[in-house]
Amino acid sequence: MEERRVVITGLGAVTPVGNDVKTMWASIMEGKSGIDFVTKVNKDDFPAKVAAEVKDFDPTEYMEKKDARKMDPFTQYAVAAAKMAVEDAKLTIDESNANRVGVWIGSGIGGMKTWEEQHTKFLEKGPKRVSPFFVPMMIPDMAAGQVSIQLGAKGINSCSVTACASGANSIGDAFKAVQRGDVDYIIAGGTEAPISNMAFAGFSSAKALSLNEDPQKASRPFDKNRDGFVIGEGSGILILETLESAVERGAHIYGEIVGYGATGDAYHITAPAENGEGAARAMQHALDDAGISANEVDYINAHGTSTALNDKFETIAIKTVFGDHARKLAISSTKSMTGHLLGAAGGVEAVISIKAIEDSVLPATINYETPDEDCDLDYVPNETRNQNVDVVVSNSLGFGGHNVALVFKKYNK
Repeated sequence: MEERRVVITGLGAVTPVGNDVKTMWASIMEGKSGIDFVTKVNKDDFPAKVAAEVKDFDPTEYMEKKDARKMDPFTQYAVAAAKMAVEDAKLTIDESNANRVGVWIGSGIGGMKTWEEQHTKFLEKGPKRVSPFFVPMMIPDMAAGQVSIQLGAKGINSCSVTACASGANSIGDAFKAVQRGDVDYIIAGGTEAPISNMAFAGFSSAKALSLNEDPQKASRPFDKNRDGFVIGEGSGILILETLESAVERGAHIYGEIVGYGATGDAYHITAPAENGEGAARAMQHALDDAGISANEVDYINAHGTSTALNDKFETIAIKTVFGDHARKLAISSTKSMTGHLLGAAGGVEAVISIKAIEDSVLPATINYETPDEDCDLDYVPNETRNQNVDVVVSNSLGFGGHNVALVFKKYNK
């Protein structure tokens, strides 16, 4: 059976730089940062003081108040972004197609806020006071579950949990489900709402978070003075569907997803493998899957976390895969503006990659001030750049040694 072509027809996002795709993209184009002093925990309790928080989000714009109360914020963000994406795709889900519409939304951590609130209640008031909704609010698959319930999608319903690669793995796995013929449409991406005392404490103890007290400058991927990532939250969702159905529906086609590579480092629980060996294999797998040669790639939306090891090893991995072409490639980390959305990063960055193709524009890496001899490629420093973009690789790398690369391409009939 011939593999089916899979296109992107809808986009949705809730992010620290805007609660819809249009606002988010305008912020990214302007090089605006969504990072500020953290408000969802008491900053005086922690060595790290900054975060990339979603602002002014009202879940009742997207769901009934009674439903919203039974969802952790990570699920609310996913439901909102999924509804925006379905509306953007002008996709009607009804009895005629519900069984052919899937959902695949990843989350690295799930309901941290819910877990923390209920645990406090348990300690203070005893087990009988723990909410009956505790478990269904906390578990990471509930974003996919609630999106399916809210939208009536009855096809494959799944969730890839691979730390900071969760969103990208979910999109890749969803792409393969459509390509294979398991479903004709799939709502795919990532979501996360990790800004809680326990997550902040855990990442602080692991010395992973930036201690820079200037919020606007704290996330500085590939810069010599980077000192850790900035934790963020939100959701990014794509509608993937068969080319055949998109053409038949007269849908707007943003671009095509053509490649997916996923590998394991088998190395360390948090540190990337030496020289980004696993990331290099993921990119190569994705290019092979897409049937695209390295020198056809125009832009890499890097994982680019602003940590010492990630940025150095991701740079080496890019050189390993792209050889001489690495010097001609544009690479940027939009985490310089959005912060690191953990399991949602791959979802939001997939939306950004698609917009880069659609608008022929390269998002910048902001806060790039001091070059690092270990990071010596073109990171599109500080200024957005207009350039034709035909092929984009988006990287996501997660704790546990999960490496994912996705390949998006300009749609040609």
